[in-house]
Amino acid sequence: MDCRIEKSLGRFLKAFGLLVPGVWLISGCHLQRAPGLAYGTDPYSTNETRTIDGIDLEAISETPPLPIQEAVEQNRFDSIENATMEIRRPITLAEVRSAALSNNLDLRVERMSPEIARETYNAEAAKFDQLLAASIDRSEVDSPTGLKTSSVLSSVGLFKPMPSGGEMGVEFFSQRYNTNDPFVSPDPAYDNDLKFSISQPLLRGAGFQTNTHSIRVAKLQSGIEAARAKLEAIRILAAADKAYWAVYGASMEIEIRRQQYELAIRQLHDAKRYVASTKGATVEITRAESGLPGRLEGIINAVTNFRIRERNLKRIMNRPSLDWNSRESILPLTEPNPVGLSFDGRSLADFAVENRMEMLALEIQLAIDESQIEFDQNVRLPLFTMDYEYNVNGLGRHYGDANYQIGDGDYADWSIGFQAEVPIGFRASNARLRQSILTRVQRLATQDQRRQAIEQEVYDALDLLDQNWQRILAARQEVVLAARTYEAERKLFQMGAEGRTSTDVLDAAARLALAQLREISALVDYQIAQVDIAFATGTLLGYSEVDWRSEDSPRDSMLVGSATSRVNITDTISFAKIS
Repeated sequence: MDCRIEKSLGRFLKAFGLLVPGVWLISGCHLQRAPGLAYGTDPYSTNETRTIDGIDLEAISETPPLPIQEAVEQNRFDSIENATMEIRRPITLAEVRSAALSNNLDLRVERMSPEIARETYNAEAAKFDQLLAASIDRSEVDSPTGLKTSSVLSSVGLFKPMPSGGEMGVEFFSQRYNTNDPFVSPDPAYDNDLKFSISQPLLRGAGFQTNTHSIRVAKLQSGIEAARAKLEAIRILAAADKAYWAVYGASMEIEIRRQQYELAIRQLHDAKRYVASTKGATVEITRAESGLPGRLEGIINAVTNFRIRERNLKRIMNRPSLDWNSRESILPLTEPNPVGLSFDGRSLADFAVENRMEMLALEIQLAIDESQIEFDQNVRLPLFTMDYEYNVNGLGRHYGDANYQIGDGDYADWSIGFQAEVPIGFRASNARLRQSILTRVQRLATQDQRRQAIEQEVYDALDLLDQNWQRILAARQEVVLAARTYEAERKLFQMGAEGRTSTDVLDAAARLALAQLREISALVDYQIAQVDIAFATGTLLGYSEVDWRSEDSPRDSMLVGSATSRVNITDTISFAKIS
């Protein structure tokens, strides 16, 4: 017997000694083949992350490098071809809004947040779904005593978590076994059991409110995400309006700068005629020519500023037909329509506090905090659980015989048990409860702080609107007077008035340009101030009933693409109604 044991043990150790190195080699080969997982290697230790490349701008220039002296010789001040835009595409403000609604990438991203939160809620709401479980086991026993048995055990069960915190279950067990034991009867035998069970906590974890807390939080969190997404959508669409007016202002600046250049050219012609007719000093021609370079620089700067602002507008619109790098430029068609407006600041501030999505998100968060406090109060209770089981048994030589016996219900057993757990001191649960209460108190203070910030934002926007209206009135008068001054200076120069030079005329023209630029700036700022008022009140200016929800959602109808779509989420504001 000892020899047989030693041989068996030797065979086992030999097999084990061969198996372990084989498993190690196989796992090692897989590890070596896995990219970036081999021992001693770093998948990111490459030249791309360890070195900084240089760039030679002259080498990648599309034209040969041109020295500044040659460039000055080639560049004539009487030509502005390099500072012009070849093609202008007319765009209205309504088209900008429509394109932003349909194509803006930021808006597409924000549409996904409520959908993600909704699916999180759906996943949490499935916590009470039923569970179907099944298993099967086969075993054979060959005992050294000569006893041999074999059995097949199978089970199937249906379990249902309950909102009360417990779990109900019904299970059916079936075991078939046979043996060579002469004292076991019947052989083979079927042992079938039908079991009903219920487990229910009575203190901690009990109750509908406690067990639906996570679902309620997920639902409320979905509302917070929807509110935040709506706020971001309003911000993006308001940014589209601001970007349009920025492009409009830059476009008008180009026109003013060009007008200044043309006035300087006209003054140069006047100076040449004056010198030719009166045989005056040629310095007048030089004075007139000296006004050209600065005005050409103004055009160049204005065009560059326009292209930068235009590129931002193209990004917001995201139209495939409007390439960022194309020479096709936007021509704003919608003109400002400044009208004097007056508002009741208190009423508008109250409306803003009621309508802003930040306040709604805070109110929902306070509801979450309240639910969390109730949940933490329940967690402080001792754990006291009741478990009850009821079994109906059946035994027979055949499968049907065992089931008939279950149906008769002659053999049944039951059990009931209780379990209790009581933390000593409740330190952790008490700390979590205090944390939840303090979080709610902090949130209430944040709500008051946010209310003040919204009211301040509304009042600031109203002050800026009034300021820009006054700027428009002042700038318009300044433009009229500056234009009269320019014409008077030009006539005096043409008549040869003593002491009048081209410099005086050019200075008057420059003051006219500054007045015109101030007027355009005031007009643009006035339009933007209206957009800011709408944003401060949680509405959109110029839109009529906007639904911005995800076009991928099967539950939501998509009405995006028009600035006059049906309302569902965002509000609008009409200054004509509240002025």
